[in-house]
Amino acid sequence: MTAPWARDADELLAELDVDRERGLEPDRARARLAQFGPNALQAIEARSAWKILIHQLRSVIVLLLAIGAGISFALAQVIEGAAILAVLLINTGLGFFTELRAVRSMEGLRKLGVHSAVVRRGGEVVQIDARDLVPGDLVVIEGGDVIAADLRIVEASRLQVNEAPLTGESVPVAKSEAALAASAPLAERTNMLFKGTIVTRGAGLGVVTATGHQTELGRISDLVAAVEERETPLERRLDALGRRLMWASLAFALAIAGVGVATGRDWVTMLETAIALAVATVPEGLPLVATLALARGMWRMARRNALIEQLAAVETLGSCNLILTDKTGTLTENRMTVARIVDHDGVIELERDDDQVRFERDDDELEPRDDELLSELLRDAALCTDASLGNDEDGVGDPMEVALLRAARDAGLDLAELRRARPELREEAFDPRLKMMATFHGGGDAIMVAVKGASEAVLERCDRIATRAGEQPLSGEDRQAWADRAQQLGGSGYRVLAVARKSVASVDAEPYAELGLLGLVALEDPPRPAVRAAVDALHEAGIRVVVVTGDQPTTARAIAQAVGLLDEHHPEQQVRRADAGPAELVEAAVIARTSPEQKLDLLAYYQQAGNIVAMIGDGVNDAPALQQSDIGVAMGRRGTQAAREAADVILQDDEFSTIVAAIEQGRIIFDNIRKFVVYLISCNLSEIMIVGIAALAGAPLPILPLQILFLNLVTDVFPALALGVSEGASEIMQRPPRPPAEPLLTRSRWLAVVGFAVLLTVVVLGGFWLALEVLELDDAGAVSIAFSILALAQVFHVFNLASPASGALSNEVTRNPWVWGAVALCVGLVLAGVYTPGLSDVLQVRDPGARGWMLVVAASLIPLVLGQLGRALVGWRWAQPPRRAASRSIPSTSSSTS
Repeated sequence: MTAPWARDADELLAELDVDRERGLEPDRARARLAQFGPNALQAIEARSAWKILIHQLRSVIVLLLAIGAGISFALAQVIEGAAILAVLLINTGLGFFTELRAVRSMEGLRKLGVHSAVVRRGGEVVQIDARDLVPGDLVVIEGGDVIAADLRIVEASRLQVNEAPLTGESVPVAKSEAALAASAPLAERTNMLFKGTIVTRGAGLGVVTATGHQTELGRISDLVAAVEERETPLERRLDALGRRLMWASLAFALAIAGVGVATGRDWVTMLETAIALAVATVPEGLPLVATLALARGMWRMARRNALIEQLAAVETLGSCNLILTDKTGTLTENRMTVARIVDHDGVIELERDDDQVRFERDDDELEPRDDELLSELLRDAALCTDASLGNDEDGVGDPMEVALLRAARDAGLDLAELRRARPELREEAFDPRLKMMATFHGGGDAIMVAVKGASEAVLERCDRIATRAGEQPLSGEDRQAWADRAQQLGGSGYRVLAVARKSVASVDAEPYAELGLLGLVALEDPPRPAVRAAVDALHEAGIRVVVVTGDQPTTARAIAQAVGLLDEHHPEQQVRRADAGPAELVEAAVIARTSPEQKLDLLAYYQQAGNIVAMIGDGVNDAPALQQSDIGVAMGRRGTQAAREAADVILQDDEFSTIVAAIEQGRIIFDNIRKFVVYLISCNLSEIMIVGIAALAGAPLPILPLQILFLNLVTDVFPALALGVSEGASEIMQRPPRPPAEPLLTRSRWLAVVGFAVLLTVVVLGGFWLALEVLELDDAGAVSIAFSILALAQVFHVFNLASPASGALSNEVTRNPWVWGAVALCVGLVLAGVYTPGLSDVLQVRDPGARGWMLVVAASLIPLVLGQLGRALVGWRWAQPPRRAASRSIPSTSSSTS
């Protein structure tokens, strides 16, 4: 129906052809069920295991390796082909089993539905399956119910509903049947009840206006279903690298084969050499090492309470440069707390340290039970509630009332004794129109009436105020002064209640006349303690944080300012409503009153601008944005099922600060991937250059095809694996985020690849020449020397991959025990290749002798020594102070240091 909240209830019932007393007739309900279908959310087809498997095989690198394995088998190189195939199978299996999950977001949304509903049909009140609800059904509503469809309220009695999962509103919303403006946003439709929300208080009657995927919850589920899966930045970068390597491999193979045949070499040998070099161009260990590095990153993050649902999400976190975060339950504790109390004597601050609460007036600590005004205010506020505390810190009932009970308990009041001393005789339920509630209590000479409610409503009915000298008249100027105090507190983001009382002779007396004001209570949903430090760390890392919430602008602004997201001098300039124009939202740090659709629009806007966006949320209204973002992050404890199943990362401890640790790990993982890609490609490029130069010069081949495959499949992989599990450089969170369009290997890293490859090539060819001319070895002996130099030089080359900002002897590579294990293993494999009968025959190598080994060791250490000198020079340049004064602003995402 079009804007049912803007229609009069009786008018709406007439249009739906339903009688208020009888409800729908059964036959009409059956006809509408056939017309509109069951009240169930639209299902999405889950991704099949077959599609997930195909996704693992779409990589260009995987395709090239598969071709290389096929060619090896075709040339009867069974060992080499089997080794390449084993790498492919391990990589595919790891990726398949870690990503084998269906699109579960819709299932999570469907779980929010209820199994039954109480309706009026044919003049009787009956319980039916919630799937059978149809437009026009009259639903009977009671406290604790989960709403099964979208309803227009027809009758309401002190009705309040928790809509936080849907709208982000941090406190229950009071409901009434009064018609509203057609332009009222979702969070302000106080005469509507929405599917999936929970009734926290009161009772009522509502007529169904929408069912199934036509409900607000259904529209969100449709948004989730419509979101297309996005390729992750790492997948894009690896595919781009794979395409480059594919063309390079074909070009090198054809060129070297052609040159060899043209210079009179045996074409079969040159074909084998060309195939070996083509496979060498593609780093066989890259997919396996990348997968294992990501898997280890998942394990590390799990230890930090960040559960990763998808491997590629690990790296995506590291490339994030913008975080959009929900407020309620994410930045805040999602638990109302009394922050300030204002009585006749002034302001009382409640300071909290762990489990201790201090009451302070004018910076002096006070004992609440010795302060008569404070004790009376907290006593009457605690009595005027429907909530209970018990042993549950979260309590049961309205969160604001639970907060009042906790404050009274923290002040040393015995809640059970209060109720025994002042038993409740009557309750005047909260009236959304009056914005007040009252309770009548016995136990004294007269009946005491305790009243609490919105400050403006209570103040209007007060004619006196409690002071230490007794009650004094409340003048018009005094009342305005109190109204100004309440407005000031509200402008600071607090929820403000006024507490009043009076004595009457009868329980039938009017509760809201001639009241005596006790004071004001300011409540807040406080920020989580570690959020500010986390925000500072994110800013230092060059990551922008924007609060996107459905809550009120003033409330969101107060929280954002408390956690350090706003300019302290001009906070109002950085807070915008979601319906503002794009130009106003560009620099906003807080965007309030956002709907699920607006969150998707914001995401698309930021992503089209080239940002890698992480979305943090916990509600149903966050699910589409979590799905659409580059990296969706949900809260694990208080987050809804829909949010958790739409997310890529789940914070098991619900701590915003955990995202900092997760981003750090993501950066470390990508840095490690870059290191072993540089390592692998520089080693493989050196092999191509060695063979290519020898072929062009008409000299004997220093490295044979089987030796190339042995190096690529054995000695390259283990050091690369060790680099993939490095603990990371210590300064990694002081670097700005990587530019979103930056390739896996930047120009500087390609120069490093070429430089390292040239070093390796020079020492191998130099050693080969010395073996032939100085040591006077035959071709086979010289090839053994060249093979051993290249193998050891590549193994030692792993130490050149440490961060230039770190020291030569103590850095993330030298501190990595896996690196030392890989070096020892590879040296052992090289010696096994030389001295093991059978294997040495296959590789066509022999013992170089003492003089030969001296040459091998000396030559293989040269790239390490020169590489360390180059790394020290780069590190020295990085360490130089900038020519201009350092700026305190967030680093640009286009910085070359990334």
